Amino acid sequence: MIHERADAARNRRRILIAARALFAQRGVDKVTMDQIAAAAGVGKGTLFRRFGDKSGLAAALLDDGERELRARVAEGAAPLGPGGDPAARLLAFFDAYLTFLTDHLDLVHLAETARPGTRYRIAAYRFWHAHVASLLTAARAAGDQDALAHVLLAGVAADLQRAVRAEVTAAGMRASVLHVVDSVVNAQVSAPNPVESAVEAEPERPLPSPGSVVALTPGTTDRGASLWVQEG
Repeated sequence: MIHERADAARNRRRILIAARALFAQRGVDKVTMDQIAAAAGVGKGTLFRRFGDKSGLAAALLDDGERELRARVAEGAAPLGPGGDPAARLLAFFDAYLTFLTDHLDLVHLAETARPGTRYRIAAYRFWHAHVASLLTAARAAGDQDALAHVLLAGVAADLQRAVRAEVTAAGMRASVLHVVDSVVNAQVSAPNPVESAVEAEPERPLPSPGSVVALTPGTTDRGASLWVQEG
């Protein structure tokens, strides 16, 4: 195990505290990396080496909340956690994720849109996609469950949720997303024919463990958000 030096850990805490305070005071879009470095009392080089860019900071600030939600999904109580009906778990997940997204919309938007396609490469999205596809499979949803999981998750993209918030309330978007999820599950499950009736529902696919999915990539200029799937 690699242990972080005490001074590096201290600088990291100072940077995250400063960034969180500035984002709350001025808004994520209006804060610069120079301002964060000055508020944290560290050099700009230290800030950029540690986080790469502002999207890396956003990902680090989101990490605790995402880990907590992943743990609830993987190990928590039903209906969000294991053991419940797959359709109920699917609705519980989207409901819980929408709460997380509403609370951190601008940060999630920054982390997901750093560069084209960033959203689909970050570890959090890969975990959510695996979870949704697994529940669709367990619920015996017809068609390509992996593709359908992408379609359902498109409804909770931060870019979409942020773009329409001036014309649609957060409550309205939540109700619409949950309605679509419920409709998809119910529409895809049809009465079994005599052959199908003897086939049990497919088991859920195993998810990656919450602690093994995320790695913080060292600061680079081309990584976008800093949460990536570990390889190997």
